Amino acid sequence: MNPVSVGLLAALAGGAGGEVGRQAWAGLSALVRRPFQRGQDAAVGRAVSSGEAELARLEHAPADPARAQALSTALAVRAALDPDFQTGLQRWLEQARLVRTGDGEVHNEIKGGTFHGPAVLGRDFSGVSFTTPPPTTPSSPPTDD
Repeated sequence: MNPVSVGLLAALAGGAGGEVGRQAWAGLSALVRRPFQRGQDAAVGRAVSSGEAELARLEHAPADPARAQALSTALAVRAALDPDFQTGLQRWLEQARLVRTGDGEVHNEIKGGTFHGPAVLGRDFSGVSFTTPPPTTPSSPPTDD
């Protein structure tokens, strides 16, 4: 399993995605708090972080990329050791990727030419309408009749 995106973890910890993002973060919190699968060597389970401490640290400082990286690493290690956790994490990740966290890239560019209207630069617009009048053409010089 690939590590969970540091950007996704930081965005969700910081409250991105509104209510859906909060639900995704709560889902990850519940998953992390589940005990290790007991079929594992107990000593290994105690030596490896469950991810709870890293989750709490990131929650308190969501803008700290080192904390997001630490949580991502803890999740990956735990998933490698606990098949049930790996399955749950994979399911969670499929759902969490649907949350709009704003971590996508946008490249807007306007070059050359002359423009006679509004230019909207950004990403993921919806419900936008413009009510600007059409551009006016220069009036013709008066003619002698």
